[in-house]
Amino acid sequence: MSTPLLFQPISFRSVTARNRIAVAPMCQYSANDGLGGDWHIQHLGARAAGGAGIVFTEATHVSDIGRITSRCLGLYTPEHQALLTRLAAIIVQCGSVPAIQIAHAGRKASSHVPSDGGKPVLVADGGWTPVAPSALPSVPNATEPHALSASEIGDIVGQFAATARMARDAGFKIAEIHAAHGYLGHSFLSPVSNRRNDGYGGDLNGRSRFLMETIEAVRAEWPSDLPLFVRLSCTDWVPGGLTIEDTVAVSRKLAATGQVDLIDCSSGGVSHEQAIPSLHPGYQVPFADAIRNQAGIATGAVGMITEPTHAAEIVANGRADVVLLARAMLADPAWPIRAAKALGVKPDLPVPYLRAAI
Repeated sequence: MSTPLLFQPISFRSVTARNRIAVAPMCQYSANDGLGGDWHIQHLGARAAGGAGIVFTEATHVSDIGRITSRCLGLYTPEHQALLTRLAAIIVQCGSVPAIQIAHAGRKASSHVPSDGGKPVLVADGGWTPVAPSALPSVPNATEPHALSASEIGDIVGQFAATARMARDAGFKIAEIHAAHGYLGHSFLSPVSNRRNDGYGGDLNGRSRFLMETIEAVRAEWPSDLPLFVRLSCTDWVPGGLTIEDTVAVSRKLAATGQVDLIDCSSGGVSHEQAIPSLHPGYQVPFADAIRNQAGIATGAVGMITEPTHAAEIVANGRADVVLLARAMLADPAWPIRAAKALGVKPDLPVPYLRAAI
């Protein structure tokens, strides 16, 4: 039997992953002042040893006020870089490609961690003032965000570039710009959260300007032989919000630059009023399918993909190039090993784990 495409190597520029399974970015809310520790090492090291082709860090923020919570990971000081250098090396040692998601939470910053309810932390209670394209809170009773000036937007674009430079020096081989889930990049793209009337607002071209400038600035620091991904929310799930047609159009713009290698296709997050018609395994796969086949750029599929046969089908039928797993990987760090066995493939394991191949 031939090897399923899911377990065949895939290359982006000079980087080749051993299979098409990626560990999706998953916030761990276990950092202090943006600095990770042993928890992050064991968490991602275990999943790399478990056989994934690509292993992403959680959302790694470009500034202190850009963090979702006070327990989120950052990469904006040399101290942060030292830990992430160790993390990238461990992922490589275990056979996976080390990848980093670069993020800014925008108007969703200064929140409690989900285990404490996830609600906004007000300034009076020790939080900070978020920033956004427009002075529109993400949820009722949240701190009104500061509407960014054009020069302040430029400063944040520079922060993305600086984080990309540190990620490069730390040894990461794939970078992903987070522009989904209501965070800063997405809040510029969505008409729900962007009411500006300058060059960063208005029509889709204006609303995508921040993302385009961020990509250009990151690419100036990110080597030309290394791939750059972008995570997008492909629909807002609210009337008047982003649609898949809008996201296909944005993806065509990104493809035309020649600077972006894959669109990581998620959805939602910009509005507390979103209504997803049906949550089921693969409910977001049609977004990856549409962008891959209409915008002519590689895509990653996400969303309740838990079964090996389902993951294999998505890739085999050209609906996406990579599958990104989150909850399934939390439940089972060795999910790729189990999937390989289920699909009749010999797992690719570190030498100390070869007994697991039996």
